[in-house]
Amino acid sequence: MLYTWVESAGGPLLIAPESELGHWGGVSGMDGSVETWGDYGRACSVEGYIGLVEIGSQQALVLGDEPARTTYLPAERVFLRWAAADSEQELVAAARQTLQEHITWDRDEDLVWEVREPVMLFEAACPGAEIELGNQLRIALDPGRYRVRATYIKDPDNWMILVQLQPTVDKHLNGTTPTEAPDQSS
Repeated sequence: MLYTWVESAGGPLLIAPESELGHWGGVSGMDGSVETWGDYGRACSVEGYIGLVEIGSQQALVLGDEPARTTYLPAERVFLRWAAADSEQELVAAARQTLQEHITWDRDEDLVWEVREPVMLFEAACPGAEIELGNQLRIALDPGRYRVRATYIKDPDNWMILVQLQPTVDKHLNGTTPTEAPDQSS
């Protein structure tokens, strides 16, 4: 495989700020409905492909709906979720081709996520302090606010969920807009 893929045993994946990983408890107390199983239950409560949950003093992005193997395409700022394909190469090529075309993003799969530091993609069932070494992906995103959109794409040979991160045009965390440079005069 050319890319690092993160898998789930059946539940959602989580993309969490590195400094807050110790605040994620994963599965705890498996009595009752899954929504009561600690932090994992909070992630399972997300309806649809994407959602946000609090983790420490920040937010984590939940990749829900299907327990699809997932990677990140940095040039496209897209999480690619593998629903069905014959090969990694075909799936990645199909995703890149799709992104060049007009995509109809799901209206109810659209949110704003604030990122302050690098994030880690991992299985939401795992405690953040005990993430499996072979089942994680560190992603160095630029700090700022991102519009996150998702959609399910099905062509004859490749089925995928695309989750796109778009930097917003509002103020960055340091108070500048994307076209402004920070004031260096003081």
